[in-house]
Amino acid sequence: MSGFSSEERAVPFTLEYRVFIKNENGQYISPFHDIPIYADKDVFHMVVEVPRWSNAKMEIATKDPLNPIKQDVKKGKLRYVANLFPYKGYIWNYGAIPQTWEYPGHNDKHTGCCGDNDPIDVCEIGSKVCSRGEIIRVKVLGILAMIDEGETDWKVIAINVDDPDAANYNDINDVKRLKPGYLEATVDWFRRYKVPDGKPENQFAFNAEFKDKDFAVDIIKSTHDLWRALVLKKIDGKGISCMNTTVSESPYKCDPEVAKAIVDALPPPCDSACTVPTDGKINILVKLNVMYMYEKIMSISIDKSYIPYPYREREGRGEETFLDFGSVCGKKDGCT
Repeated sequence: MSGFSSEERAVPFTLEYRVFIKNENGQYISPFHDIPIYADKDVFHMVVEVPRWSNAKMEIATKDPLNPIKQDVKKGKLRYVANLFPYKGYIWNYGAIPQTWEYPGHNDKHTGCCGDNDPIDVCEIGSKVCSRGEIIRVKVLGILAMIDEGETDWKVIAINVDDPDAANYNDINDVKRLKPGYLEATVDWFRRYKVPDGKPENQFAFNAEFKDKDFAVDIIKSTHDLWRALVLKKIDGKGISCMNTTVSESPYKCDPEVAKAIVDALPPPCDSACTVPTDGKINILVKLNVMYMYEKIMSISIDKSYIPYPYREREGRGEETFLDFGSVCGKKDGCT
């Protein structure tokens, strides 16, 4: 067990929704700054932002105090990734390594591009579907150098050390051998995931070849050095919140009571009775199909073009059927 826990505030899939992280003492902390980069020798912590097979684009809010996880917003709308055939949502547990930062003022010698201003991303390839806000320990296996709209955006490939097969994975070649096609699918997903939003395909350094574990660890260490310069105020973060409760040398360190006051001022924790107000969009009961594992039924109001493989429970009959997009919006070819 990691000793960390999470607390949801407000309702999922709304602009106000946040996931805060607590330490073993129940105190609110920053997942960006307060969770140590290392969980053990050669083992890194990972903050899970997006569970595998889900579509909501969640991320550490680097500019919010305490950096909770929230859903990304573009032009005032919550962001979801489309289902790129043949994939369903994110094809790994997706998140970030804490205490790392891809500095936008640093030109990466490998890619020729500057950083994307976020913690370094991780794709965890184990068998478990993790939870949003879960802190896991991972073994790094390799890395992919993606270039997203001219910015360096490294993608670390890792596996949960608690995975039953973790002992069989020690480098990127083990992924190629034991999960044939998975790395190729990863490149394909990252190349095309923004295309449904009208964006061009992403590019890659090294001809989209994955680099090995040692290379990946070196990159992670370099982003940790940049994070340290940020949190010690040696680099201007230009809007990034460096509030933390544990980095002793940091001028941004605050008392845990201050952190608690910040969270207490927000909407209360969400419980099983949470419902999303109707906003003119489709309001339906949805059950997400996650590789034969069902999540709890939630009453949600969701942009109909992004409903991820839901089932609709017919009122009064308890009968479940796949939702027909065309029948919902009255368009033969589905909703747009």
